[in-house]
Amino acid sequence: MIHIVFNEADVDVLKKAIELDETLQGEVLLVRDDYAVGPLAGIYTTEGIEARKQWWRDVLAGGDYAAKVDEGLVDDNKLVAELKERLQNETAEIVWIWAAQNKHDVSGYYWLMSQLKDFQGRLFILYLNNLPFINEKGLIFYPEWLHVIPPKEFLKAKKLARPITLSEFEVDPDEWTKLQNEEGKGVRLLEGGKKLSQQGYDFYDADLRKYITGDWQKGSKIIHQFLNKNKQTTGDAYILWRLKTMLSTGEFDVQGEVKNMKEFEVKNKVAQGAETTNA
Repeated sequence: MIHIVFNEADVDVLKKAIELDETLQGEVLLVRDDYAVGPLAGIYTTEGIEARKQWWRDVLAGGDYAAKVDEGLVDDNKLVAELKERLQNETAEIVWIWAAQNKHDVSGYYWLMSQLKDFQGRLFILYLNNLPFINEKGLIFYPEWLHVIPPKEFLKAKKLARPITLSEFEVDPDEWTKLQNEEGKGVRLLEGGKKLSQQGYDFYDADLRKYITGDWQKGSKIIHQFLNKNKQTTGDAYILWRLKTMLSTGEFDVQGEVKNMKEFEVKNKVAQGAETTNA
């Protein structure tokens, strides 16, 4: 059995669950890229793959994760190639794809399953869509992310495993293709179920502005407030890029070098004449 997840934090909690149930024994693989943001055009072609890598280079340039693209840490295409080869050689092997109800997991699911139609019947989905679980305090909650589920609760979740149907292998890739053909839209949102919609790259900007005040704040504080308080969020690397893009317009006062999020401070510009007093 091969398990696939879409967040690094999910790996550890799933491995702990596997330790509790030998029927779950298997390797845990991680799809690392965040397909809820960025370009999708030609994403399975050499040109499209390189275009997406270049987009990430631009997004991460001069920031906390600047070297991540070229360090070889993210190579999902290699992972899929190796997975296909393994499934071809080991005909009894099956795959469990774990996804919670969030745009990151659902986007990753679409990207992955669209490449694996040849293995229909051997791919299973465990989509934790609006399902209640018990947290460490014994309270019912509805998790948006796998890693917030206690390991013992995963033993209940395994009952949800079902084969990805032939119909899904027909319909879901078509939905993913539609998203790939929408130009200039780089932010994907989950509307419910597995339904994704798309917005422009600046989708988060208006809400991000709300956390910039008249006082100096480090970029990291603004980003963390956004991530902790905003209804719609995404990864901190993307939000850092959007913050830098906003700062490049001269709309805000900035001090420090605009690189890593802890190296610069931001505040609203003082309105002209606001600091003067009447004689």
